[in-house]
Amino acid sequence: MKIIGGYTNYGQDIGILMLDTRFPRIIGDIGNANTFHTHVRYRTVRNITKGPITEKNIEKELLFPFLEAAKSLEAEGCKAITTSCSFLAGYQQRLADAVHIPVFTSTLLLVPMLRAMLNRHSTIGIFTENPQVLNEEYFLQAGWSSKDIPVAVTGMQADSPFSNLFIGDHVEEDLGTLKECVEELTLRHMREHPDTGAIVLECTNLAPFTGLIQKLAGVPVFGLNQLLEYIESCINPPEYC
Repeated sequence: MKIIGGYTNYGQDIGILMLDTRFPRIIGDIGNANTFHTHVRYRTVRNITKGPITEKNIEKELLFPFLEAAKSLEAEGCKAITTSCSFLAGYQQRLADAVHIPVFTSTLLLVPMLRAMLNRHSTIGIFTENPQVLNEEYFLQAGWSSKDIPVAVTGMQADSPFSNLFIGDHVEEDLGTLKECVEELTLRHMREHPDTGAIVLECTNLAPFTGLIQKLAGVPVFGLNQLLEYIESCINPPEYC
């Protein structure tokens, strides 16, 4: 049996484009490798933090470093690429066109599938840190429109400790305080949108609280962690026979 090389190291089939941040990443966060059952390869795009990415109009000069980072991950042997910030959905098609492996920037890509799965009278909830920024442009990049699919976007309260930590890129916060923010977000959403049939976590920083959100909302919760594990199972499928 021949063995074939071509790369420096192996076994990290999912590449993750990371923003250059310093806030804590606990287990469940995409930036913590212990979150996943599979091995991942990180690539930090230096000097680009959460601030520029969450502006309404993504500046063209920010695109090039991400394209180059995606190409380098592909060149190192990654079989699929994702990102640490779902607002990179604004780059979805351009990132996908830059490489020859699957790119999934955001859980927003799941919305059309959920629409087909749910009762037509149900609404899909989308949880985000910054609801003022998440708009139709991001939905269109993900391949759908809110004119066709009923969604309800709910975000953190202005100046919440959660937003201050992650958007402000602070280095510490009390975990209990973050849970309180997530609980408030979830209960407020379900109170205002009781017809919600499923929740999509647009914000990857909400991922560590997926279980809490599901228990409070009582509906399925779809996050990027679950999508990553699914994609990995597709590029490395089990052998059944």
